Amino acid sequence: MSGSELPNTYKSLKLRRKGRALYVTIDNPPINLITKSLLVDLIGFSQWAEKDRESTVIIFESTNPDFFIAHFDVEVLLDIEEDSRTGPIDSLTVFDELCLRFQKMPKITICVINGRVGGGGSEIAMSCDFRFAAIETAVMNQMEVPIGIIPGGGGTQRLPHLIGYPRALELIVSGLDLDAKTGEKWGYFNRSLPAEKLNEYIENLVKRITSFDPKAVRSAKEALQLTLPDFTNGLVEENNLFNELNRSTKGRNLMQSFLKMGGQTSEQEKRIEDFSLEVAIQEVLNG
Repeated sequence: MSGSELPNTYKSLKLRRKGRALYVTIDNPPINLITKSLLVDLIGFSQWAEKDRESTVIIFESTNPDFFIAHFDVEVLLDIEEDSRTGPIDSLTVFDELCLRFQKMPKITICVINGRVGGGGSEIAMSCDFRFAAIETAVMNQMEVPIGIIPGGGGTQRLPHLIGYPRALELIVSGLDLDAKTGEKWGYFNRSLPAEKLNEYIENLVKRITSFDPKAVRSAKEALQLTLPDFTNGLVEENNLFNELNRSTKGRNLMQSFLKMGGQTSEQEKRIEDFSLEVAIQEVLNG
């Protein structure tokens, strides 16, 4: 593959190029869950994109106005054997490597968030450079703790860096929604704009950035990356804590209840703040 030719092997990603801008549309119905298939697509795309010489800016969008990227597929988490990885690990997961690749990629990465973004989807969004939100409808939620686990793809490391430790801890341990307006105020979203103005703003921003010398844009990002912490040690320890909970009987019971009560359906995911609390309460009642 050479020149401006785009790969067409992805099941859940649609690519189109407009000048030096590369648009990536996520299409994994019904809620853009991070399934094994979508994860494979994102890894393959990220490896190709970091070497693509034709693009200066990458824009991630969704075909679903209600969901940008939802969380990681809980069924996949439950497929992990209880006795696997019984000891601590000292290396990054493929998901961590994916997010670090987006973070350090010599492109400007933009997420256009019209609906919900949560769990692993939020962790991917936080690894990108910009997050722009539709003020009326965009919502972020880290829903892991209510279902017995913790963010396991960098959420405990990147969220405090963006919005500060106290606010990050509040959102993670409560499972509360973060609306677009508050998210902009706290620093999760770069900007929150009315839906009718969001695409216009992003289009103008992309045109502006892509009109500049690509090398200058790359160098600016590379220099600013030096101000970021090295997340590696924190990611490894986060994985160990996540694995301990994911293997636990309590954690697995909560995740199974989450699925039995309607988790990963559009209806319940749109009310994940309330729904995840209902799951936790039901598990207490079940004893």
